[in-house]
Amino acid sequence: MAPKIDIQQILSPFRKPPSGGSGTASASSSTSASSTSTSTSNVIRLVCGLLLVTLLSSEVAESRKSKTVGTSFEYKALNCRAYSASLTDFGGVGDGKTSNTKAFKSGISHLSEYASKGLLGVLAFPARTSVSLSSKETGTEVIRLVCGLLLVALLSSEVAESRKSKSVGTSFEYKAINCRAYSASLTDFGGVGDGKTSNTKVFKSAISHLSEYASKGGAQLYVPAGKWLTGSFSLTSHFTLYLHKDAVLLASQIMLSDFLTKSQISVSLNVLKDISEWPAIEPLPSYGRGRDAAAGRYTSLIFGTNLTDVIVTGDNGTIDGQGAFWWQKFHKKQLKYTRPYLIELMFSDKIQISNLTLLNSPSWNVHPVYSSNIIIKGLTIIATVPSPNTDGINPDSCTNTRIEDCYIVSGDDCIAVKSGWDQYGIKFGWPTKQLVIRRLTCISPESAAIALGSEMSGGIQDVRAEDITAIHTESGVRIKTAVGRGGYVKDIYVKGMTLHTMKWVFWMTGSYGSHADSHYDPKALPEIKGINYRDVVADNVTMAARLEGISDDPFTGICIANVTINMAAKAKKQPWTCTDIEGTTSGVTPKPCNSLPDQGQENIKACDFPTDDLPIDSLELKKCAYRIKHA
Repeated sequence: MAPKIDIQQILSPFRKPPSGGSGTASASSSTSASSTSTSTSNVIRLVCGLLLVTLLSSEVAESRKSKTVGTSFEYKALNCRAYSASLTDFGGVGDGKTSNTKAFKSGISHLSEYASKGLLGVLAFPARTSVSLSSKETGTEVIRLVCGLLLVALLSSEVAESRKSKSVGTSFEYKAINCRAYSASLTDFGGVGDGKTSNTKVFKSAISHLSEYASKGGAQLYVPAGKWLTGSFSLTSHFTLYLHKDAVLLASQIMLSDFLTKSQISVSLNVLKDISEWPAIEPLPSYGRGRDAAAGRYTSLIFGTNLTDVIVTGDNGTIDGQGAFWWQKFHKKQLKYTRPYLIELMFSDKIQISNLTLLNSPSWNVHPVYSSNIIIKGLTIIATVPSPNTDGINPDSCTNTRIEDCYIVSGDDCIAVKSGWDQYGIKFGWPTKQLVIRRLTCISPESAAIALGSEMSGGIQDVRAEDITAIHTESGVRIKTAVGRGGYVKDIYVKGMTLHTMKWVFWMTGSYGSHADSHYDPKALPEIKGINYRDVVADNVTMAARLEGISDDPFTGICIANVTINMAAKAKKQPWTCTDIEGTTSGVTPKPCNSLPDQGQENIKACDFPTDDLPIDSLELKKCAYRIKHA
């Protein structure tokens, strides 16, 4: 039977593919965008296709010719064969006189090479074999040879194109709580990284599209190098936002009309941004009001609520809040709502924020709130000193949190642990507990390396901090509370602090008087107990400690051990001040106040530091690798 020619298959490589939308996600851990075929490849495919048509046409003609000059035969057998040849092909002579022994041996030896390539048919169903033998046509072999060479050229061209694509692609890998099956670039959705064009709608569109993959292995949005101006946008579950090392997210500069006089508006319309860049939302329920103003608050730059498995990471890419505008309005008391944060995730589980540089936040930088199972790692956070309320990392009513390897320069506390404000926090009743802080470096001339409070009305318990370095910082660890706060701060463990140029090493105060409103309960007294500090070295210190509890509500169970504090040349004459506190010390220099009696060198390790692991320590990060090609 003549071979069938599939013209559609031959011509298919030359047809233009249907156009598709942007932002296609690839179902692979190694992701790449499809590349356009080169002109050379198309020419090769065309020539080869035409030659194949010629070859097949030749074989059709040969097939028709073989019906008249060839030999056809059929028989039944255990198996049919895929290959056939004539004895004459090996020099056989059928004259009855010439010996064909060598011809048979040569033919069988040659055909034995096909033993593993041509057993067709099965024993149970013997088939009828039809074999047509004809002489080899030189023209057909030439066509096969030329087409084969052209196919080799085509493959070589495609290999070269593949190698070329590697030079314009981006490979990256990182560690995360989960890897993603799908990935796309912000540019797939029309992102423009010129630092001027707003990408707010682009981020929203991209995340909305990628949210469709939440149940299919999750998705990742890659932000390439560039300056990406954007307002607030919300994340989704089973999602990763990844920033290239040269990517900068620039927070939109908004000049709201209610901040300006009519004459200013007429001049500034060309630089005004749509209010939707920063939509206002309700106050946090555990705070009852905004912190800057009684009304609500502007949505954070990167926001999310009720999420599971969400990651914000990168190769030390940058998020710049461009906060100077907001700081100015705060100082002038011109804010209608509370300033936005850079990253805020609410009511969420399994959060990772890592390997980023955060600059100039309008207010707090990182704020996980009402959330659990959180890893914050490898952040560099820098704000101008002074800048108002630019706390570095504020875990707020969170459970099972790990903060590691962060470098923070702040206009306020480097880390502030919180759990709600006055009667609102008491009613909401959501504590922060099981918090680990490791390898923190802090510079905060006007605040603390680690603060507990002052909004602690939901309770703070089981905080473990170790390997802390603070330079030019007001205090090492500070506990802030007040009458009316209620709640508790207990089971706090700190060891291994190295401090340089400090106002105080330890500071506790029960008179941090700011309140949400006048409706707080003056009978709601905080409980402060079980505070443990050990293995601390500090130099150039103005005052060793300022420890002030609340009358009739003393801070109890304070333990300080193995502490050496070298005082500054202009240090206070009295290095310790202590009121309404109870506890013990051992191996502390200079000598503490009488409220903290020395228990002797034999008890130098008496202050507890837990040896068990918290659940968050068992969460190991996976290695994720991706590749994205650029057109």
